[in-house]
Amino acid sequence: MGRANAGKTTILQRLCNTTDEPEIFNAEGQKVDATVVQGSLSRGHHNIEDELVFQSNPRFVFHDSCGFEAGSEEQFDLMKKFVMDRSKAAKLDKRIHAIWFCIPLTDSHRMVTAAEKKFFDECDTGNVPVILLATKADTLEIEAIQKLEDEGMSVGDVVRPGELENEILNNYMARLKDWLGNMRFPPHDYLPLTGQCTMYYLRRVGCMRDHYRNGTS
Repeated sequence: MGRANAGKTTILQRLCNTTDEPEIFNAEGQKVDATVVQGSLSRGHHNIEDELVFQSNPRFVFHDSCGFEAGSEEQFDLMKKFVMDRSKAAKLDKRIHAIWFCIPLTDSHRMVTAAEKKFFDECDTGNVPVILLATKADTLEIEAIQKLEDEGMSVGDVVRPGELENEILNNYMARLKDWLGNMRFPPHDYLPLTGQCTMYYLRRVGCMRDHYRNGTS
């Protein structure tokens, strides 16, 4: 789940070690012609019931939520019903086992939107963990360099960009925890997407089940 341009597709491709687009199957298990839905996908319009599968790692099955962050009550309600129904589904192959909620660190001026707060205040996922992924953390290097230049320093003269980048990242993560930690249903964990360690953690979470249902968008 997450707003448009949060880096969701990139995360799934990295996790499955591919650059290919996923195959799409509807709720009945029938393959959907990707060319038919491509226009809707590029605009962030998805059917959350559809399953996304990468052939490089077919054990992982993903569900992509629609862009409810745009303010559509109908789309939010559809997403909420799907999450709450599938988190309690009796059949293992119908149950979601983790939800990755993506928030990009590039939107520091609106890091948490009203729709995202609404999700964490209204969506009871039961025993299904919601992992908040802070995406695009790699862009913080540019922010750190710009801050040093604003202070009149040359990047070549100091070894501070890495330290300053970590300081900015820690500050952003603390703000996310502060904003969402007091919600009725806060994230179970907060992870900055910074490298292979994060991918290893996500694979461990996914491999807890033979079938994996994910609510990223």
